[in-house]
Amino acid sequence: MDCTALEHDAFKFAKAAVTYDQKAKYNEAVFYYKEAAQALIYAGMAGSKLEGLQDKVNEYLNRVQALHNAVQSEKIDPLKSRHQVDLERAHFLVTQAFEEDEKGNGDEAIELYTQAVELCIKTSNESSDQTLQTKLKQLARQALDRSDLSSGGSSGPVRQFFPLGPDFSVHDRPQPQPIRAVQSSEPQGQRYTAEEIEVLRSTSTINGIAYVPFMSVDLKERFAFPVPFSDKTGKLALSPKQKAIFSRWVRPDEICNNPTMIMSVSSFSIKQTVVSDCSFVASLAISAAYERRYNKKLITSIIYPQNRRGEPEYNPCGKYMVKLHINGVPRKVTIENQLTGMRFLQLKNPWSHLRWKGRYSERDEKNWTPELLKYLNFDPKTAQKFDNGVFWIAWEDLCQYYDVIYLSWNPTLFKESSCIHSSWDGKQGPVKDVYSLANNPQYKLEAQCPAGGAAVWVLLTRHITDKDDFAQNREFITLVVYKTDGKKVYYPADPPPFIDGIRINSPHYLTKIRLTSPGTHTFTLVVSQYEKQNTINYTLRVYSGCKFTFAKIPNPFTHTKRINGQWKGISAGGCGNYKDSYKHNPIYQINLERAGPLLVELRGSRQYSVGFEMVTVSTVGDPGPASFQKKNSGDYRCGFCYMELDYVPAGIYNVTPTTFLPKQEGPFFLDFGSTSPLKVSQLQ
Repeated sequence: MDCTALEHDAFKFAKAAVTYDQKAKYNEAVFYYKEAAQALIYAGMAGSKLEGLQDKVNEYLNRVQALHNAVQSEKIDPLKSRHQVDLERAHFLVTQAFEEDEKGNGDEAIELYTQAVELCIKTSNESSDQTLQTKLKQLARQALDRSDLSSGGSSGPVRQFFPLGPDFSVHDRPQPQPIRAVQSSEPQGQRYTAEEIEVLRSTSTINGIAYVPFMSVDLKERFAFPVPFSDKTGKLALSPKQKAIFSRWVRPDEICNNPTMIMSVSSFSIKQTVVSDCSFVASLAISAAYERRYNKKLITSIIYPQNRRGEPEYNPCGKYMVKLHINGVPRKVTIENQLTGMRFLQLKNPWSHLRWKGRYSERDEKNWTPELLKYLNFDPKTAQKFDNGVFWIAWEDLCQYYDVIYLSWNPTLFKESSCIHSSWDGKQGPVKDVYSLANNPQYKLEAQCPAGGAAVWVLLTRHITDKDDFAQNREFITLVVYKTDGKKVYYPADPPPFIDGIRINSPHYLTKIRLTSPGTHTFTLVVSQYEKQNTINYTLRVYSGCKFTFAKIPNPFTHTKRINGQWKGISAGGCGNYKDSYKHNPIYQINLERAGPLLVELRGSRQYSVGFEMVTVSTVGDPGPASFQKKNSGDYRCGFCYMELDYVPAGIYNVTPTTFLPKQEGPFFLDFGSTSPLKVSQLQ
């Protein structure tokens, strides 16, 4: 922490607190006194040498306590009338019209000016307040004058609002580029593939509401309206805890005067009350702390409308837009300003003062030592006065009382990044991939590690479109990494994984690959699930400190044949160890028209060990060194085995699928894949 910056924050907040205090704006003063005290506490922890620092902290906290009593007896100003609110809405219309005018959007500006004038006239006719009428007429006159200027000099093209739908990925790319299957860390302005477009489109509807990808055209979103904005999707669904204290929906101007969008970006003022998603609240808090400390606008840059300084501003028309990263990409979330009204305005929230009462709490007199207090810059007496939710806890207690720790990390730490959006059909492959990865999505990652090493992080994100899916998540996902030079992996444990992921029911799974030796490192990334039941859409994103390429492993076998067979009765002959019965096993003959690669896969019951043998019957022409008399699938394996040959001469071959032991009856699938046409027939 930068103690100088914290000292500056403390001075700024204290100054604001004193200003509000002098104006008898006690609620605002309490907020800024708390912020000033907290900034000084952290400045002390960071090594600040300010004289009387602790005295100032105590002074601010004592003033907070005194103001709490004043707030109780504070005379509440009457709320603004509906006509006064209409005046504010008309003023916002004019402001937005002026900005559109400056941007050259003449027709849009004229429409906003006209609506402002109409609203002013309507409100003036309804109101008997002469002062208000004067203000409305003056604003209407200004809007008319500006409208005349705009209509006289408007010659630009009409502003268009493009629908956000099926073709979003086409219109939002600044430079058309050929579609690339390989994702690279090089800045080449890539476009989405057809599969990615379909994935992003299918996961754009969440809980029945469309959240389309955020595009540059959304920065031109209109926020000014003559009537309060209402979300066409209806009101937010409330949790049982929220419904218990819900009274009615209200807009900010119905419960307070002069609503402010953001008084100050602060993590200390964020507390979980009736928002049921604690992970979202925690993310919001840590993002606010990061923005405050490093002056990087994580929160304020994604909330609209914004003023000329790029800061979120209060909209009396009631419409807001937030850019949130959901299901793989930044998406547009439009909201209205209606909030839940409480039955009791002075409801005390018990969660805002829930303290840690174990070892090293602010009231622990047994374990704290003067040396430790000095080392941690912790003052229990100050903490007793000011509960901001921050406390010290021993590592052993952390491990005992917490099941999971979520850490936020900054993706901009990595200079290279790329992602692929895709889908995994729930009907493809077995429910459990404990014996076969043949149907799992697999990707080739090739990183160029510089001298000194580098880190490559791969984030797997499962898209969620229903809140019940998130609340009762039964999808367990992971990412498994193999050192197989980017080749497809068929057996989960052969070769052994370089990094074997743990299957968890979080929508995010992060894999960290550490590169230590310079040169090219090539990996195979395998998406895996535990007890796969449903089709999932997901995003696989690579963050790297070095250059890399990243692509889905292609399937070269354009010609395939599947045989649906069975071992039954005499045809369940077992392996070659049983010579008398082996000859009765099913035999299939394949005819390869041209030489090339060949894939043979056998799938049977998991309770049986299966394998197959392939024998050359005849070849076309000179087969060369690639010819063979007999090959097999290797060791017998439970439920699945395969054989992949890089080059097989054109000709005729017989394949005999078997179980290890005779009399093991059951169905099986025998799959053939080739780059050239092939014919398969059953001999016996």
